[in-house]
Amino acid sequence: MYDYVIIGGGIVGVSTAWQLQQRRPDSSILLIEKESEFAQHQTGRNSGVVHSGIYYTPGSLKARFCRLGVEETISFCHKNDIAIEQCGKLIVATNEVEYERMLALYERAHENGLEVELLDAVMLKAREPNVKGSGAIFLRTTGIVDYPGMTRKMAALFCDLGGQTQLNSKVVGINETNNMVDITLADGIHVEAKHLVVCAGLMADRLAIMQGLDIDFRVIPYRGEYYQLPPDKNNIVKHLIYPVPNPLVPFLGIHLTRMIDGSVTIGPNALQGYKREGYGRLNFSVVDTLAMISFPGFWNVLRKNFRSGLCEFWNSIWKRGYLKQVNKYCPSITISDLKPYPTGIRAMTVHRDGSLIDDFLMIDSPRTLHVCNAPSPAATSAIPIGNHICDKILKE
Repeated sequence: MYDYVIIGGGIVGVSTAWQLQQRRPDSSILLIEKESEFAQHQTGRNSGVVHSGIYYTPGSLKARFCRLGVEETISFCHKNDIAIEQCGKLIVATNEVEYERMLALYERAHENGLEVELLDAVMLKAREPNVKGSGAIFLRTTGIVDYPGMTRKMAALFCDLGGQTQLNSKVVGINETNNMVDITLADGIHVEAKHLVVCAGLMADRLAIMQGLDIDFRVIPYRGEYYQLPPDKNNIVKHLIYPVPNPLVPFLGIHLTRMIDGSVTIGPNALQGYKREGYGRLNFSVVDTLAMISFPGFWNVLRKNFRSGLCEFWNSIWKRGYLKQVNKYCPSITISDLKPYPTGIRAMTVHRDGSLIDDFLMIDSPRTLHVCNAPSPAATSAIPIGNHICDKILKE
């Protein structure tokens, strides 16, 4: 019998376990992860960006957590020798429509209390000679970091404080009673807990259903394909370069990202996924696909985003279409520069009516708390999110 069990070895689950052990040093806490290592899914397969919070609705949990998360991520990395670099970010407008959207985004940045600078075309060219545009927003605090390294360090600190981890342990059953929560693992072992926290990312809805919770949403997977530039293009940009996002599409668009190892990636796009953990070129799961197409929200999302989805699919199979999205703001990149790079999967949480759950969503029962939606910038915000989860479970 443990006092607390946390399911999920991504950065949110590990952050929660580490902070809970600090706040309850005499409690027995177990962290369960189904993979052989931590940070194997969304945490380890993203752009590695420390986001500023410019895109998020003022007053939302996303905006508040992100602003706090930048400061706490930087502090944690400096204290623990984790690679991090605040290189800054440019959101570049390339036409009149994007320029007007950029100005609206600039106003939102001020509403969110961010330090931003508006650049005209000449100032942009001086800052980034290989980037063209009619203007840009410069965000000084945005950076890049080693999120898997952060996660592994938090796990080590958790264990140093007396916490326990259990890898290679897939959860197949959750049964809550008045006195405890019984967790069944795939090997038949049962783990008992007074309180359970679930941070399952791509599988968040399935573990909620496994426990018998009544939910009206499902996780819909979207594949994000990346390319990497050759080493001789590692200095093509000094900052992170993002397009101005289309407010009608729930993704930020294809961007140029300086990685913490010095390389530069391009991406991601946003393709419909047919396997929740399908990272190869051709991935299909009968179970995942049937579950997805039997949910009305999937068809509602598909209908609302059919044209953009079709464009994403076409650009995936026709590399020149993908390249065109980048050449809008960086024309010197050629088709031969697009080298293979690992794919990621993004979990989009969707209501039955097809509306996207855009903010953090947590549901609870007397002895459990499920983090059902932890959207980007969850990695940036992992420390304040973990602290918030601890507040909730300790209060209850």
